[in-house]
Amino acid sequence: MRTSFSKLFFLCSIIFFSSEALAHKPSDSYLNFQVEDKRLSGQWDISLRDLEFAVGLDADGDGQITWKEVKNKQVEIASYAFARLQIFSGEKTCSIQQQNLLIDNHSDGAYAVLTFISDCDIQQDLEVRYSLFFDFDTQHKGLVRVQNGGAITSGIFAAQENKISFSLVHQSFFKQFFNYVKEGIWHIWSGFDHVLFLLSLLLPAVFFIAGNAYKPVASFKPSLNHTLSIVTCFTVAHSITLSLAALQIVVLPSRLVESTIAFSVIFAAFNNLWPIVKSRVWLVAFLFGLIHGFGFASVLMDLGLKENNLISCLLGFNLGVEIGQFIIVLFVLPAIFFLRNTRFYQQFFFKLASLMICLVAFIWLAERALDLKIITLR
Repeated sequence: MRTSFSKLFFLCSIIFFSSEALAHKPSDSYLNFQVEDKRLSGQWDISLRDLEFAVGLDADGDGQITWKEVKNKQVEIASYAFARLQIFSGEKTCSIQQQNLLIDNHSDGAYAVLTFISDCDIQQDLEVRYSLFFDFDTQHKGLVRVQNGGAITSGIFAAQENKISFSLVHQSFFKQFFNYVKEGIWHIWSGFDHVLFLLSLLLPAVFFIAGNAYKPVASFKPSLNHTLSIVTCFTVAHSITLSLAALQIVVLPSRLVESTIAFSVIFAAFNNLWPIVKSRVWLVAFLFGLIHGFGFASVLMDLGLKENNLISCLLGFNLGVEIGQFIIVLFVLPAIFFLRNTRFYQQFFFKLASLMICLVAFIWLAERALDLKIITLR
């Protein structure tokens, strides 16, 4: 008994603390390069919220960051940021010269905008190394886009992948497609809110409800059918809204989308503890999947889309999300099916994991709806 509980505590601690990392809206910066006549220029949008933590912008401590306070910190901002960005072309290290400091608003708040030029004579390749905020926020992402004439390539910097090489030779449809497949897989794996929603729906897949009690299924087939119905409905739903948002047909406010995604995780986890929806769980997956699709679309749009690569990007990213989901299900479902008859899973892991997911998602909801920052990863 004591050994089982220790295992349970360890597993649930992993769920909780890995989820802590994305308790608030993920920290992102947006890096745009433009290559014209083999010369490089760029723009870097960095959240004032993150810069406040890194260099300290709020001089008077009143909780409000003014333009004057940002301008007074211009040297520190530029020094901090560009010390964490390196650009190479061939064997040459490119110098970076800041031009202007501006302010722009994104869906999640105000950003400092650094414009810059480089002395590089760009040939056929460009290598970028990025380490902004990784020293205190390992969940930070840098979304980068390189525009070379009419061609656009993009990528995502992460703590585990802080170097990207871009070929400035025109990319084929299939090259663009597979790049976005990779980005879709990475996004679903790093998007803990999407993963925890899916896990909350999978945890009871090895049970059936008799009265008000969960009972383990006798064979794998009912669990597989239940899972297929959930994943299919979730996939169809988020594919619809991902496409609508990427095509700018339907656009919803970021705070509304992120808050509703957090609520979907709460609902799914709470339903495991006190079943409200006992049948047609696929409908829950579909309805909330519509909102998750808008969340996926926000990342896809931040990567940059234009008419010449819209279809390949949209199809590739969506396929990547589905592959990422499939791999999660492939690992989780057989494991929980194997454990379904154990007291460890029935009495401890299933309930405690659902409870902890519910609590973490409640913090997400409070932070996203009220623009708070309850949990900070240091």
